[in-house]
Amino acid sequence: MLSRFDDYLIHQTPEPIARPGTGDRNAYDRHWMNGLDRGGDWYFGVAFGRYPNRHVMDASFSLLRDGIQHSFHGSRLEPNDPSETTVGPFTLEMLDPLRSLAVRIGPNDTGIECDLVFRSRAPAIEEERTTMHEEDRLLVDMTRFTQFGTWEGTIRTPGGETVVERTTTFGTRDRSWGVRPVGEPRQGKPGPLPQVFWLWAPLHFDDECRLLGMFQDAEGEIWWSSGTRVPVSTDPALVADRADPEVVELRPGAQRLEFAPGTRFVTRAELDVVPVGAEPYTAELESVLRFSMRGVGYHHTEWGHGVWKGEEAITGESWRVDELDPLDPYDQHVHHLVRARIGDREGVGLLEQIIFGPHRPSGCTDLLDPAG
Repeated sequence: MLSRFDDYLIHQTPEPIARPGTGDRNAYDRHWMNGLDRGGDWYFGVAFGRYPNRHVMDASFSLLRDGIQHSFHGSRLEPNDPSETTVGPFTLEMLDPLRSLAVRIGPNDTGIECDLVFRSRAPAIEEERTTMHEEDRLLVDMTRFTQFGTWEGTIRTPGGETVVERTTTFGTRDRSWGVRPVGEPRQGKPGPLPQVFWLWAPLHFDDECRLLGMFQDAEGEIWWSSGTRVPVSTDPALVADRADPEVVELRPGAQRLEFAPGTRFVTRAELDVVPVGAEPYTAELESVLRFSMRGVGYHHTEWGHGVWKGEEAITGESWRVDELDPLDPYDQHVHHLVRARIGDREGVGLLEQIIFGPHRPSGCTDLLDPAG
């Protein structure tokens, strides 16, 4: 099962690159990306994944504008060659690794198309490895890097055309790989009710970008956190160098959250941050748009990541965001386009939230009772 990748000096096991190094059915390799309008008018998300032990490759694209979220989903039999990154009319092309890539969706029956190019404006940040267990079972073991950039191009949906301009469209992409729950749920003994409190905030400013992320337990204790400040450049380094004085480790701390009444959706957040070797500060975030991650396959009941849909299949769907059930368990994973303020710095960015189960500081005592 050789592929073109086997001609590169990149092997980590004695097997060909196309053969996964683990037999875990939840092995995965994924791109996630977003784009946000600096004026706050729209937001889009992209997901592209390969699930070698499920023999699935899938892709999703979703745009939120004027209160309506339009989504494209595609799935196919995983190709033998990992360099083949096309699902139906959807193509992901690596133009210059760690510098630029293209996302294109050609004409198709869903009426959703795009021709977009991402370019880095800061070096890629390797985040701390994440490992989670459910009782004695390994649930998540993954590595991820995050990179800030800009987008340009066009998007077409049944709602019309959106022109994406590089000067006003910021974006973040993350690449992660390893093991995490994907595909159809496992069989056998049911697991315990989930408890997840996750906040992740990549923030863009004119001269720098800051990345903050944390998991907390039911009592509000942080058990995993990561944060980095990186400089912005017209010719950024490929990877953030921790020895560079402009690359600063950030330690997320306490948070103060405000929620929309009767929901767990954050409307405003204050995140305390302690930079290594510097004075602490607070990042203030205000939600402008709320994007359902179901639109790019996360927790989607039909088009979830790694779900077998046949040799090839595509679909499109649209919904009004204000008509979603705020306590639907499949819509609790959301992204907020946020306005960000740190001292006198003003910027824009993303606040990702997943809040399931108890979390005492937020006033949550059950699986999905409202916060507050």
